[in-house]
Amino acid sequence: MASTTVTASVLFQIGAGRRHRHRHVMTPRAPVSHRIRSTTIMSSSESYDRANEVKRFDESKVGVKGLVDSGITTIPSFFVHPPETLSDLKPGTRPEIIPVIDLSGVDSGSNRRSDIVDEIRRAASTFGFFQIVNHGVPLEVLDGTMTSMKGFHEQPTEIKSRVYRRDIGTGVSYMSNVDLYHSKAASWRDTIQIRLGPKLADLDEIPEICRNEVIEWDREMKQLGERLMGLLCEGLGVENGRLKDMTCLEGRVMVAHYYPCCPQPDLTVGLAYHTDPGVLTVVQQDHVGGLQVKYGGGWLDVKPIPGALVINIGDMLQIISNEEYKSAEHRVLANAYHEPRVSLAVFLNPGNREDVYGPLPELISPEKPAIYRQFTLTDFMTRFFKKELDCKSLTNYYKI
Repeated sequence: MASTTVTASVLFQIGAGRRHRHRHVMTPRAPVSHRIRSTTIMSSSESYDRANEVKRFDESKVGVKGLVDSGITTIPSFFVHPPETLSDLKPGTRPEIIPVIDLSGVDSGSNRRSDIVDEIRRAASTFGFFQIVNHGVPLEVLDGTMTSMKGFHEQPTEIKSRVYRRDIGTGVSYMSNVDLYHSKAASWRDTIQIRLGPKLADLDEIPEICRNEVIEWDREMKQLGERLMGLLCEGLGVENGRLKDMTCLEGRVMVAHYYPCCPQPDLTVGLAYHTDPGVLTVVQQDHVGGLQVKYGGGWLDVKPIPGALVINIGDMLQIISNEEYKSAEHRVLANAYHEPRVSLAVFLNPGNREDVYGPLPELISPEKPAIYRQFTLTDFMTRFFKKELDCKSLTNYYKI
């Protein structure tokens, strides 16, 4: 195992003396003053040991943040995405915007609740994404957790490396790219992942810099998740607690992504496009931006709104709702700005892995038969992690 004190500049002299060809690509995602121009990439015709480079990078435990700190100006070859991906990387230019739903008055007992249910139903059945404001989560909790997670990622490597692992047996793992070893190309981000439920991660494993904040954030997100699932159930015309009774709030996993400035943002991505496998995802993004949703054949920017939270439908909820709700492909552009982008997310999944899931019987009729077959959560998640994240969706696999 390589020492955690090995610098990225040493590790990534791999191929440094090789001949390169220039590929000039201007990024449209930021003003010139905030942009770093593309330099060079290794010719695709040159052979190199990708598996060995990936292994060295992973065993160094420096993450993408460590590469940036080392002063690199050319990204390692295994981060470079294929031309068909790169040609589509640009800010959203379409006039549609992701719906923003105001939850104030949702529990007042007035017609306001039915209006909110209808807004959520329409957003979940079309875009698969929406933002919420006046959601009840205190701003100080959101800000405190964001600050603590940014602080974790900006600690020295020797501190972060204590939890650098790909196994989440202790409930905590920090790494760069969960699919690093089997993706077509790596993405420019680091991630800490923390299990929140059904059983919270070992407390002494959660880094001290963010431990208290994570526990408080989880408490708020669980309450918000229960409220959202109730509203989504009402939108389907089923009992308010139906998803909660299916343990859909119990399997909670938190991730905190860190996207440092990329020296060649037009050659890679922050997060490859995919759909989330679970029931519901709640995302807290900072002010930098970069999250996009696919809609109608194009990409829409999910523009940051102070204090707002982003909600997206997962594959499992698409299946449970018998396709009344839709999961949506989304991605994150590589960060072209000099300041890092940080985002937090909680994935809400069922807690009982061996229970059988499929379309709700209440939503099946002769006019609309079941579109999907049943499955266990274990089978569902095993299939998800067998492939790289890129382009992943499980809905087609389970269609009848």
